[in-house]
Amino acid sequence: MAAGDAAPRAGEAVAHQAADDAGFDLTVAPPAPPSPAREFVRAFVVNRGAALAFIAFLLVLLAALGAPWLAPHDPLQQYRDHLLVPPLWQAGGLAPFPLGTDELGRCLLSRLLYGARVSLAIGAASVGLALVPGVLLGLVAAFHARWAAPLILRAVDILLALPGLLLAICVVTILGPGLRNTVIAIAIGALPGYVRLARGSALAEMKREYVTAGRVAGAGTARLMFLTVLPNCLAPLVVNATLAFSAAILETAALGFLGLGVQAPQPEWGSMLASARDYIERAPWVVTLPGLAILATVLAVNLMGDGLRDALDPKLRKAA
Repeated sequence: MAAGDAAPRAGEAVAHQAADDAGFDLTVAPPAPPSPAREFVRAFVVNRGAALAFIAFLLVLLAALGAPWLAPHDPLQQYRDHLLVPPLWQAGGLAPFPLGTDELGRCLLSRLLYGARVSLAIGAASVGLALVPGVLLGLVAAFHARWAAPLILRAVDILLALPGLLLAICVVTILGPGLRNTVIAIAIGALPGYVRLARGSALAEMKREYVTAGRVAGAGTARLMFLTVLPNCLAPLVVNATLAFSAAILETAALGFLGLGVQAPQPEWGSMLASARDYIERAPWVVTLPGLAILATVLAVNLMGDGLRDALDPKLRKAA
């Protein structure tokens, strides 16, 4: 056996020697490290709750985008002969109305689909409207600590003195109810969180060596803010924006329930709850279905936010 083992080794040695004489390198190169995007996807998929939540949210988003084709009826059309029809799986259900009808004979499935478009649109618009100026103000407060930071932080403290929903109610009361004013009200309530988070992240990054090197190299303040510091602050901002998106959906529903948000007859989950609360005992599905839609969407977005936080944080990624 020893002689048999020595023969292949001798052959390998001769092959390596011949390759060296010919100028070939037979050294096996180490595998390339995985890209940051691949590491992020792997860390996110490992979290099963976040992965399932992403699939659920994707289904809600596709249902909202495809509402004009998926809805069996016009969400504003009233069928007076079919008031408070139960869902299809209950006695008395009708096939043309799979989830039943409301107190005015409108198809609940159609109103839920179109309501998803309104809720998701308000959530995305309010997050964008708060994120951009919030990040800008936070960076300005971090880079101009002497004159800008006191003014910005005191204004933020005033906004933080009121809870987000109460502040949104005050803004909508002043501006008036409606879709646009609802977006503005929710964005104003979410603005202080982005300012503080952007400022704190920027202050932490400004102490690092690459920022000092940029200053020594002659980079201006604007370049340091937007091209050097901001890209390294995006991870916590993305996570906060995701969680703020779910909060915006809840606040939209709350304002709609109070009659201060999207006005009837436009379908919106909160206003659907408000109009159906008098029928909770007689026809519980008119309240249960919009409530479940809000619960499922907010829960999915929150679980996605937790998964994003774990996947974007290198310490949590290594621990996993």
